[in-house]
Amino acid sequence: MFDSLKRFIKKWRASRDGGHQLDALLAIADQSAPYPERSEWLIELAHWIRRGRTVQPGALDAGNLGAEPAASRSPAAHKRIRYLLHVLDRNPAWKVNVAGTLRALLRESDGLSLLCDAGMPVHSGFFGALFERIEASLIPPAPNRRDLTAIVTLMFKSERDADWIATLPADLLIRIHALFDYAAHEDQPRESTPFSLDLLAALHNLTCQISSTGLSQTVRSRLGGADDAGDSGTHDASDVRVAMEKQPFYRLTRAMLAVEAAHHAFETGAPQDQLLREVNYLRLLLDDCRAATDNVFAHLYRNGVSVDIVFQVERMRMRIARAENLLNAWMAHDDPHASARLTAELVRANHASQSVAYLMRSNFSLLARKVVEYSADTGEHYIARDRAEYLKMLRMAAGGGLVTVVTVCVKFAITGAHLQAMLEGVLAGINYAASFLLMHFLHFSLATKQPAMTAPTLARELDGVGTPAGVDSFVSSVTALMRTQAAAVLGNVLLVFPVCLGVQLLWHVLFHADIISPQKAHATLVSFSLLGPTPFYAALTGVLLWSSSLLAGWADNWFVLHRVADALAYNRRLRLTLGAAAANRLAHWCRSNVAGVVGNVTLGLMLGLVPAIVSALAFSFEVRHVTLSAGSIGIALGVLGESALKWPELWWAVAGVASMAILNVTVSFALAFYMAVKSRDLRRNAVRSLRGAIWQRVRRHPLELVWPAKTSREAG
Repeated sequence: MFDSLKRFIKKWRASRDGGHQLDALLAIADQSAPYPERSEWLIELAHWIRRGRTVQPGALDAGNLGAEPAASRSPAAHKRIRYLLHVLDRNPAWKVNVAGTLRALLRESDGLSLLCDAGMPVHSGFFGALFERIEASLIPPAPNRRDLTAIVTLMFKSERDADWIATLPADLLIRIHALFDYAAHEDQPRESTPFSLDLLAALHNLTCQISSTGLSQTVRSRLGGADDAGDSGTHDASDVRVAMEKQPFYRLTRAMLAVEAAHHAFETGAPQDQLLREVNYLRLLLDDCRAATDNVFAHLYRNGVSVDIVFQVERMRMRIARAENLLNAWMAHDDPHASARLTAELVRANHASQSVAYLMRSNFSLLARKVVEYSADTGEHYIARDRAEYLKMLRMAAGGGLVTVVTVCVKFAITGAHLQAMLEGVLAGINYAASFLLMHFLHFSLATKQPAMTAPTLARELDGVGTPAGVDSFVSSVTALMRTQAAAVLGNVLLVFPVCLGVQLLWHVLFHADIISPQKAHATLVSFSLLGPTPFYAALTGVLLWSSSLLAGWADNWFVLHRVADALAYNRRLRLTLGAAAANRLAHWCRSNVAGVVGNVTLGLMLGLVPAIVSALAFSFEVRHVTLSAGSIGIALGVLGESALKWPELWWAVAGVASMAILNVTVSFALAFYMAVKSRDLRRNAVRSLRGAIWQRVRRHPLELVWPAKTSREAG
């Protein structure tokens, strides 16, 4: 039989007539065949249904098709299923074998793995899940595994299959359900259909898993009754016990057992009222469990995000949604659309659980969620929303430019020593890091550091873009950000350039020497030219700026997640040495500055070391930072004198610095905002509509990009 099936499949696939293919396939259906042959037959039938070409209407009786005009507008898969059912109606012997084959496969296959585990992540680690999915793509499941997951995987290769399954019309669903019961033996009544029992068993399995995760210490300690960061952490044991009994996770398993008992009583003749009451109570508990997971996420955002915890809570949330879908399908067994929706959801989830692209998206979302929230708190300080904040940003940027003058002079001293490349990179990184730390503690601003920190702040406002007021608030924030970035770049450059020029002129007057040689000054101008690799280097520098914001967000998250501030505040030695008040002040200072210190130190070291490492291992790379480069041009111009104003090299270098301002800001902001959007799972259509709203605001009020409008407080 198996060899004959293989020979048939070769001939059948070679055939070009869809109707003849189906006739030959239905003719060999055998409900008494071994399990592998029946499952392979069903897989081939599914492949025939999924094919894009529709069957020629002439293959059916014209009167039958004419009675269903809606079929002409349905997807090709719907038309093929309709044709399949017509053929079976005209061939009762084939229909008996097909119906028996379907019932036997459903009865003999394990459906729990499909109902419970399809689409559920197994590995919290990225590489473990990645290798598992690559292995599954290379070694597909065999059709003899007696597992519905294997059959569904082989039947439906594309996620788009879920769409036509979910949209099957009611008349087709009724006929498909009738096919499963056609010519059933008396010892196999409909009430004992194993799939209904599988639904109940899957519900039991899911509720146990949800309850187990919800009662684990990882989740339980982050529910509403647990102490947040800064609490004393002292609770009475009886209070903890009462809180445990009130948790929906604690009552969920008992509620499921009550549903099973009520179902058994209903099967034996009891009224259905008790079953409905127990099912409604189970639905209520599932809603409470979902609300509890929201509380866990809120706790994580306040007290530190852990990828492992987020993974567990996300999987629990998916299990809650799956349990609700299974419960709906189990209770609505007479509604054909309920089973179609469940089947489509299982097909979609099963495809997602095997997709490498879906794994990349979901893990990137976890990573984004880990760092975005804490970068947002820092980034709020870098957005000037009114005129007072705008002028303050200009002063902060001017101070940053003043500090950068020293940074530029020290950089030229380091490069003038002609040290080994890696040592020169280390010294340059220390120079940059020291300068950035000085700016941080003096509350000055470096323009290109801001975009990577402010994009997550805008992402926080994405939560409200579902309303017109939320969209308007988001657009106002974007406009304020653009205006603030322009002010910061302008403040940096307008101070660093003339001061560096003045320092070079003063140095020449006092010491009769130049900070750099004329040859070095000319080479500096040529290296910054817009016609060279400057734009490429500026874009890579923007990546480094974004990377430093990631590390800053990670450090702040780690500090809060592990409650380092509490450890410092209650450290016995610190309290004995400094006193309790001083220890608290130290903990607060560390909490306020950990992100800034880590971000500035890592940015400085990366600007110094990454070019040396990349140049040694891959390709030539130099840092192109707008503020540092503007200061370098100021010193070069002071060395070369007024004659340099006539050189094209100078003006190409100025154009290059302008490109640095654009690319430093744009690349770092785009990367940060992309990660922030991914952390919110915002769809492309929503992002596109937001871009349109921003463009409309710019066209209507272009002056807001350079000068903030008066607020109601300033007008008063």
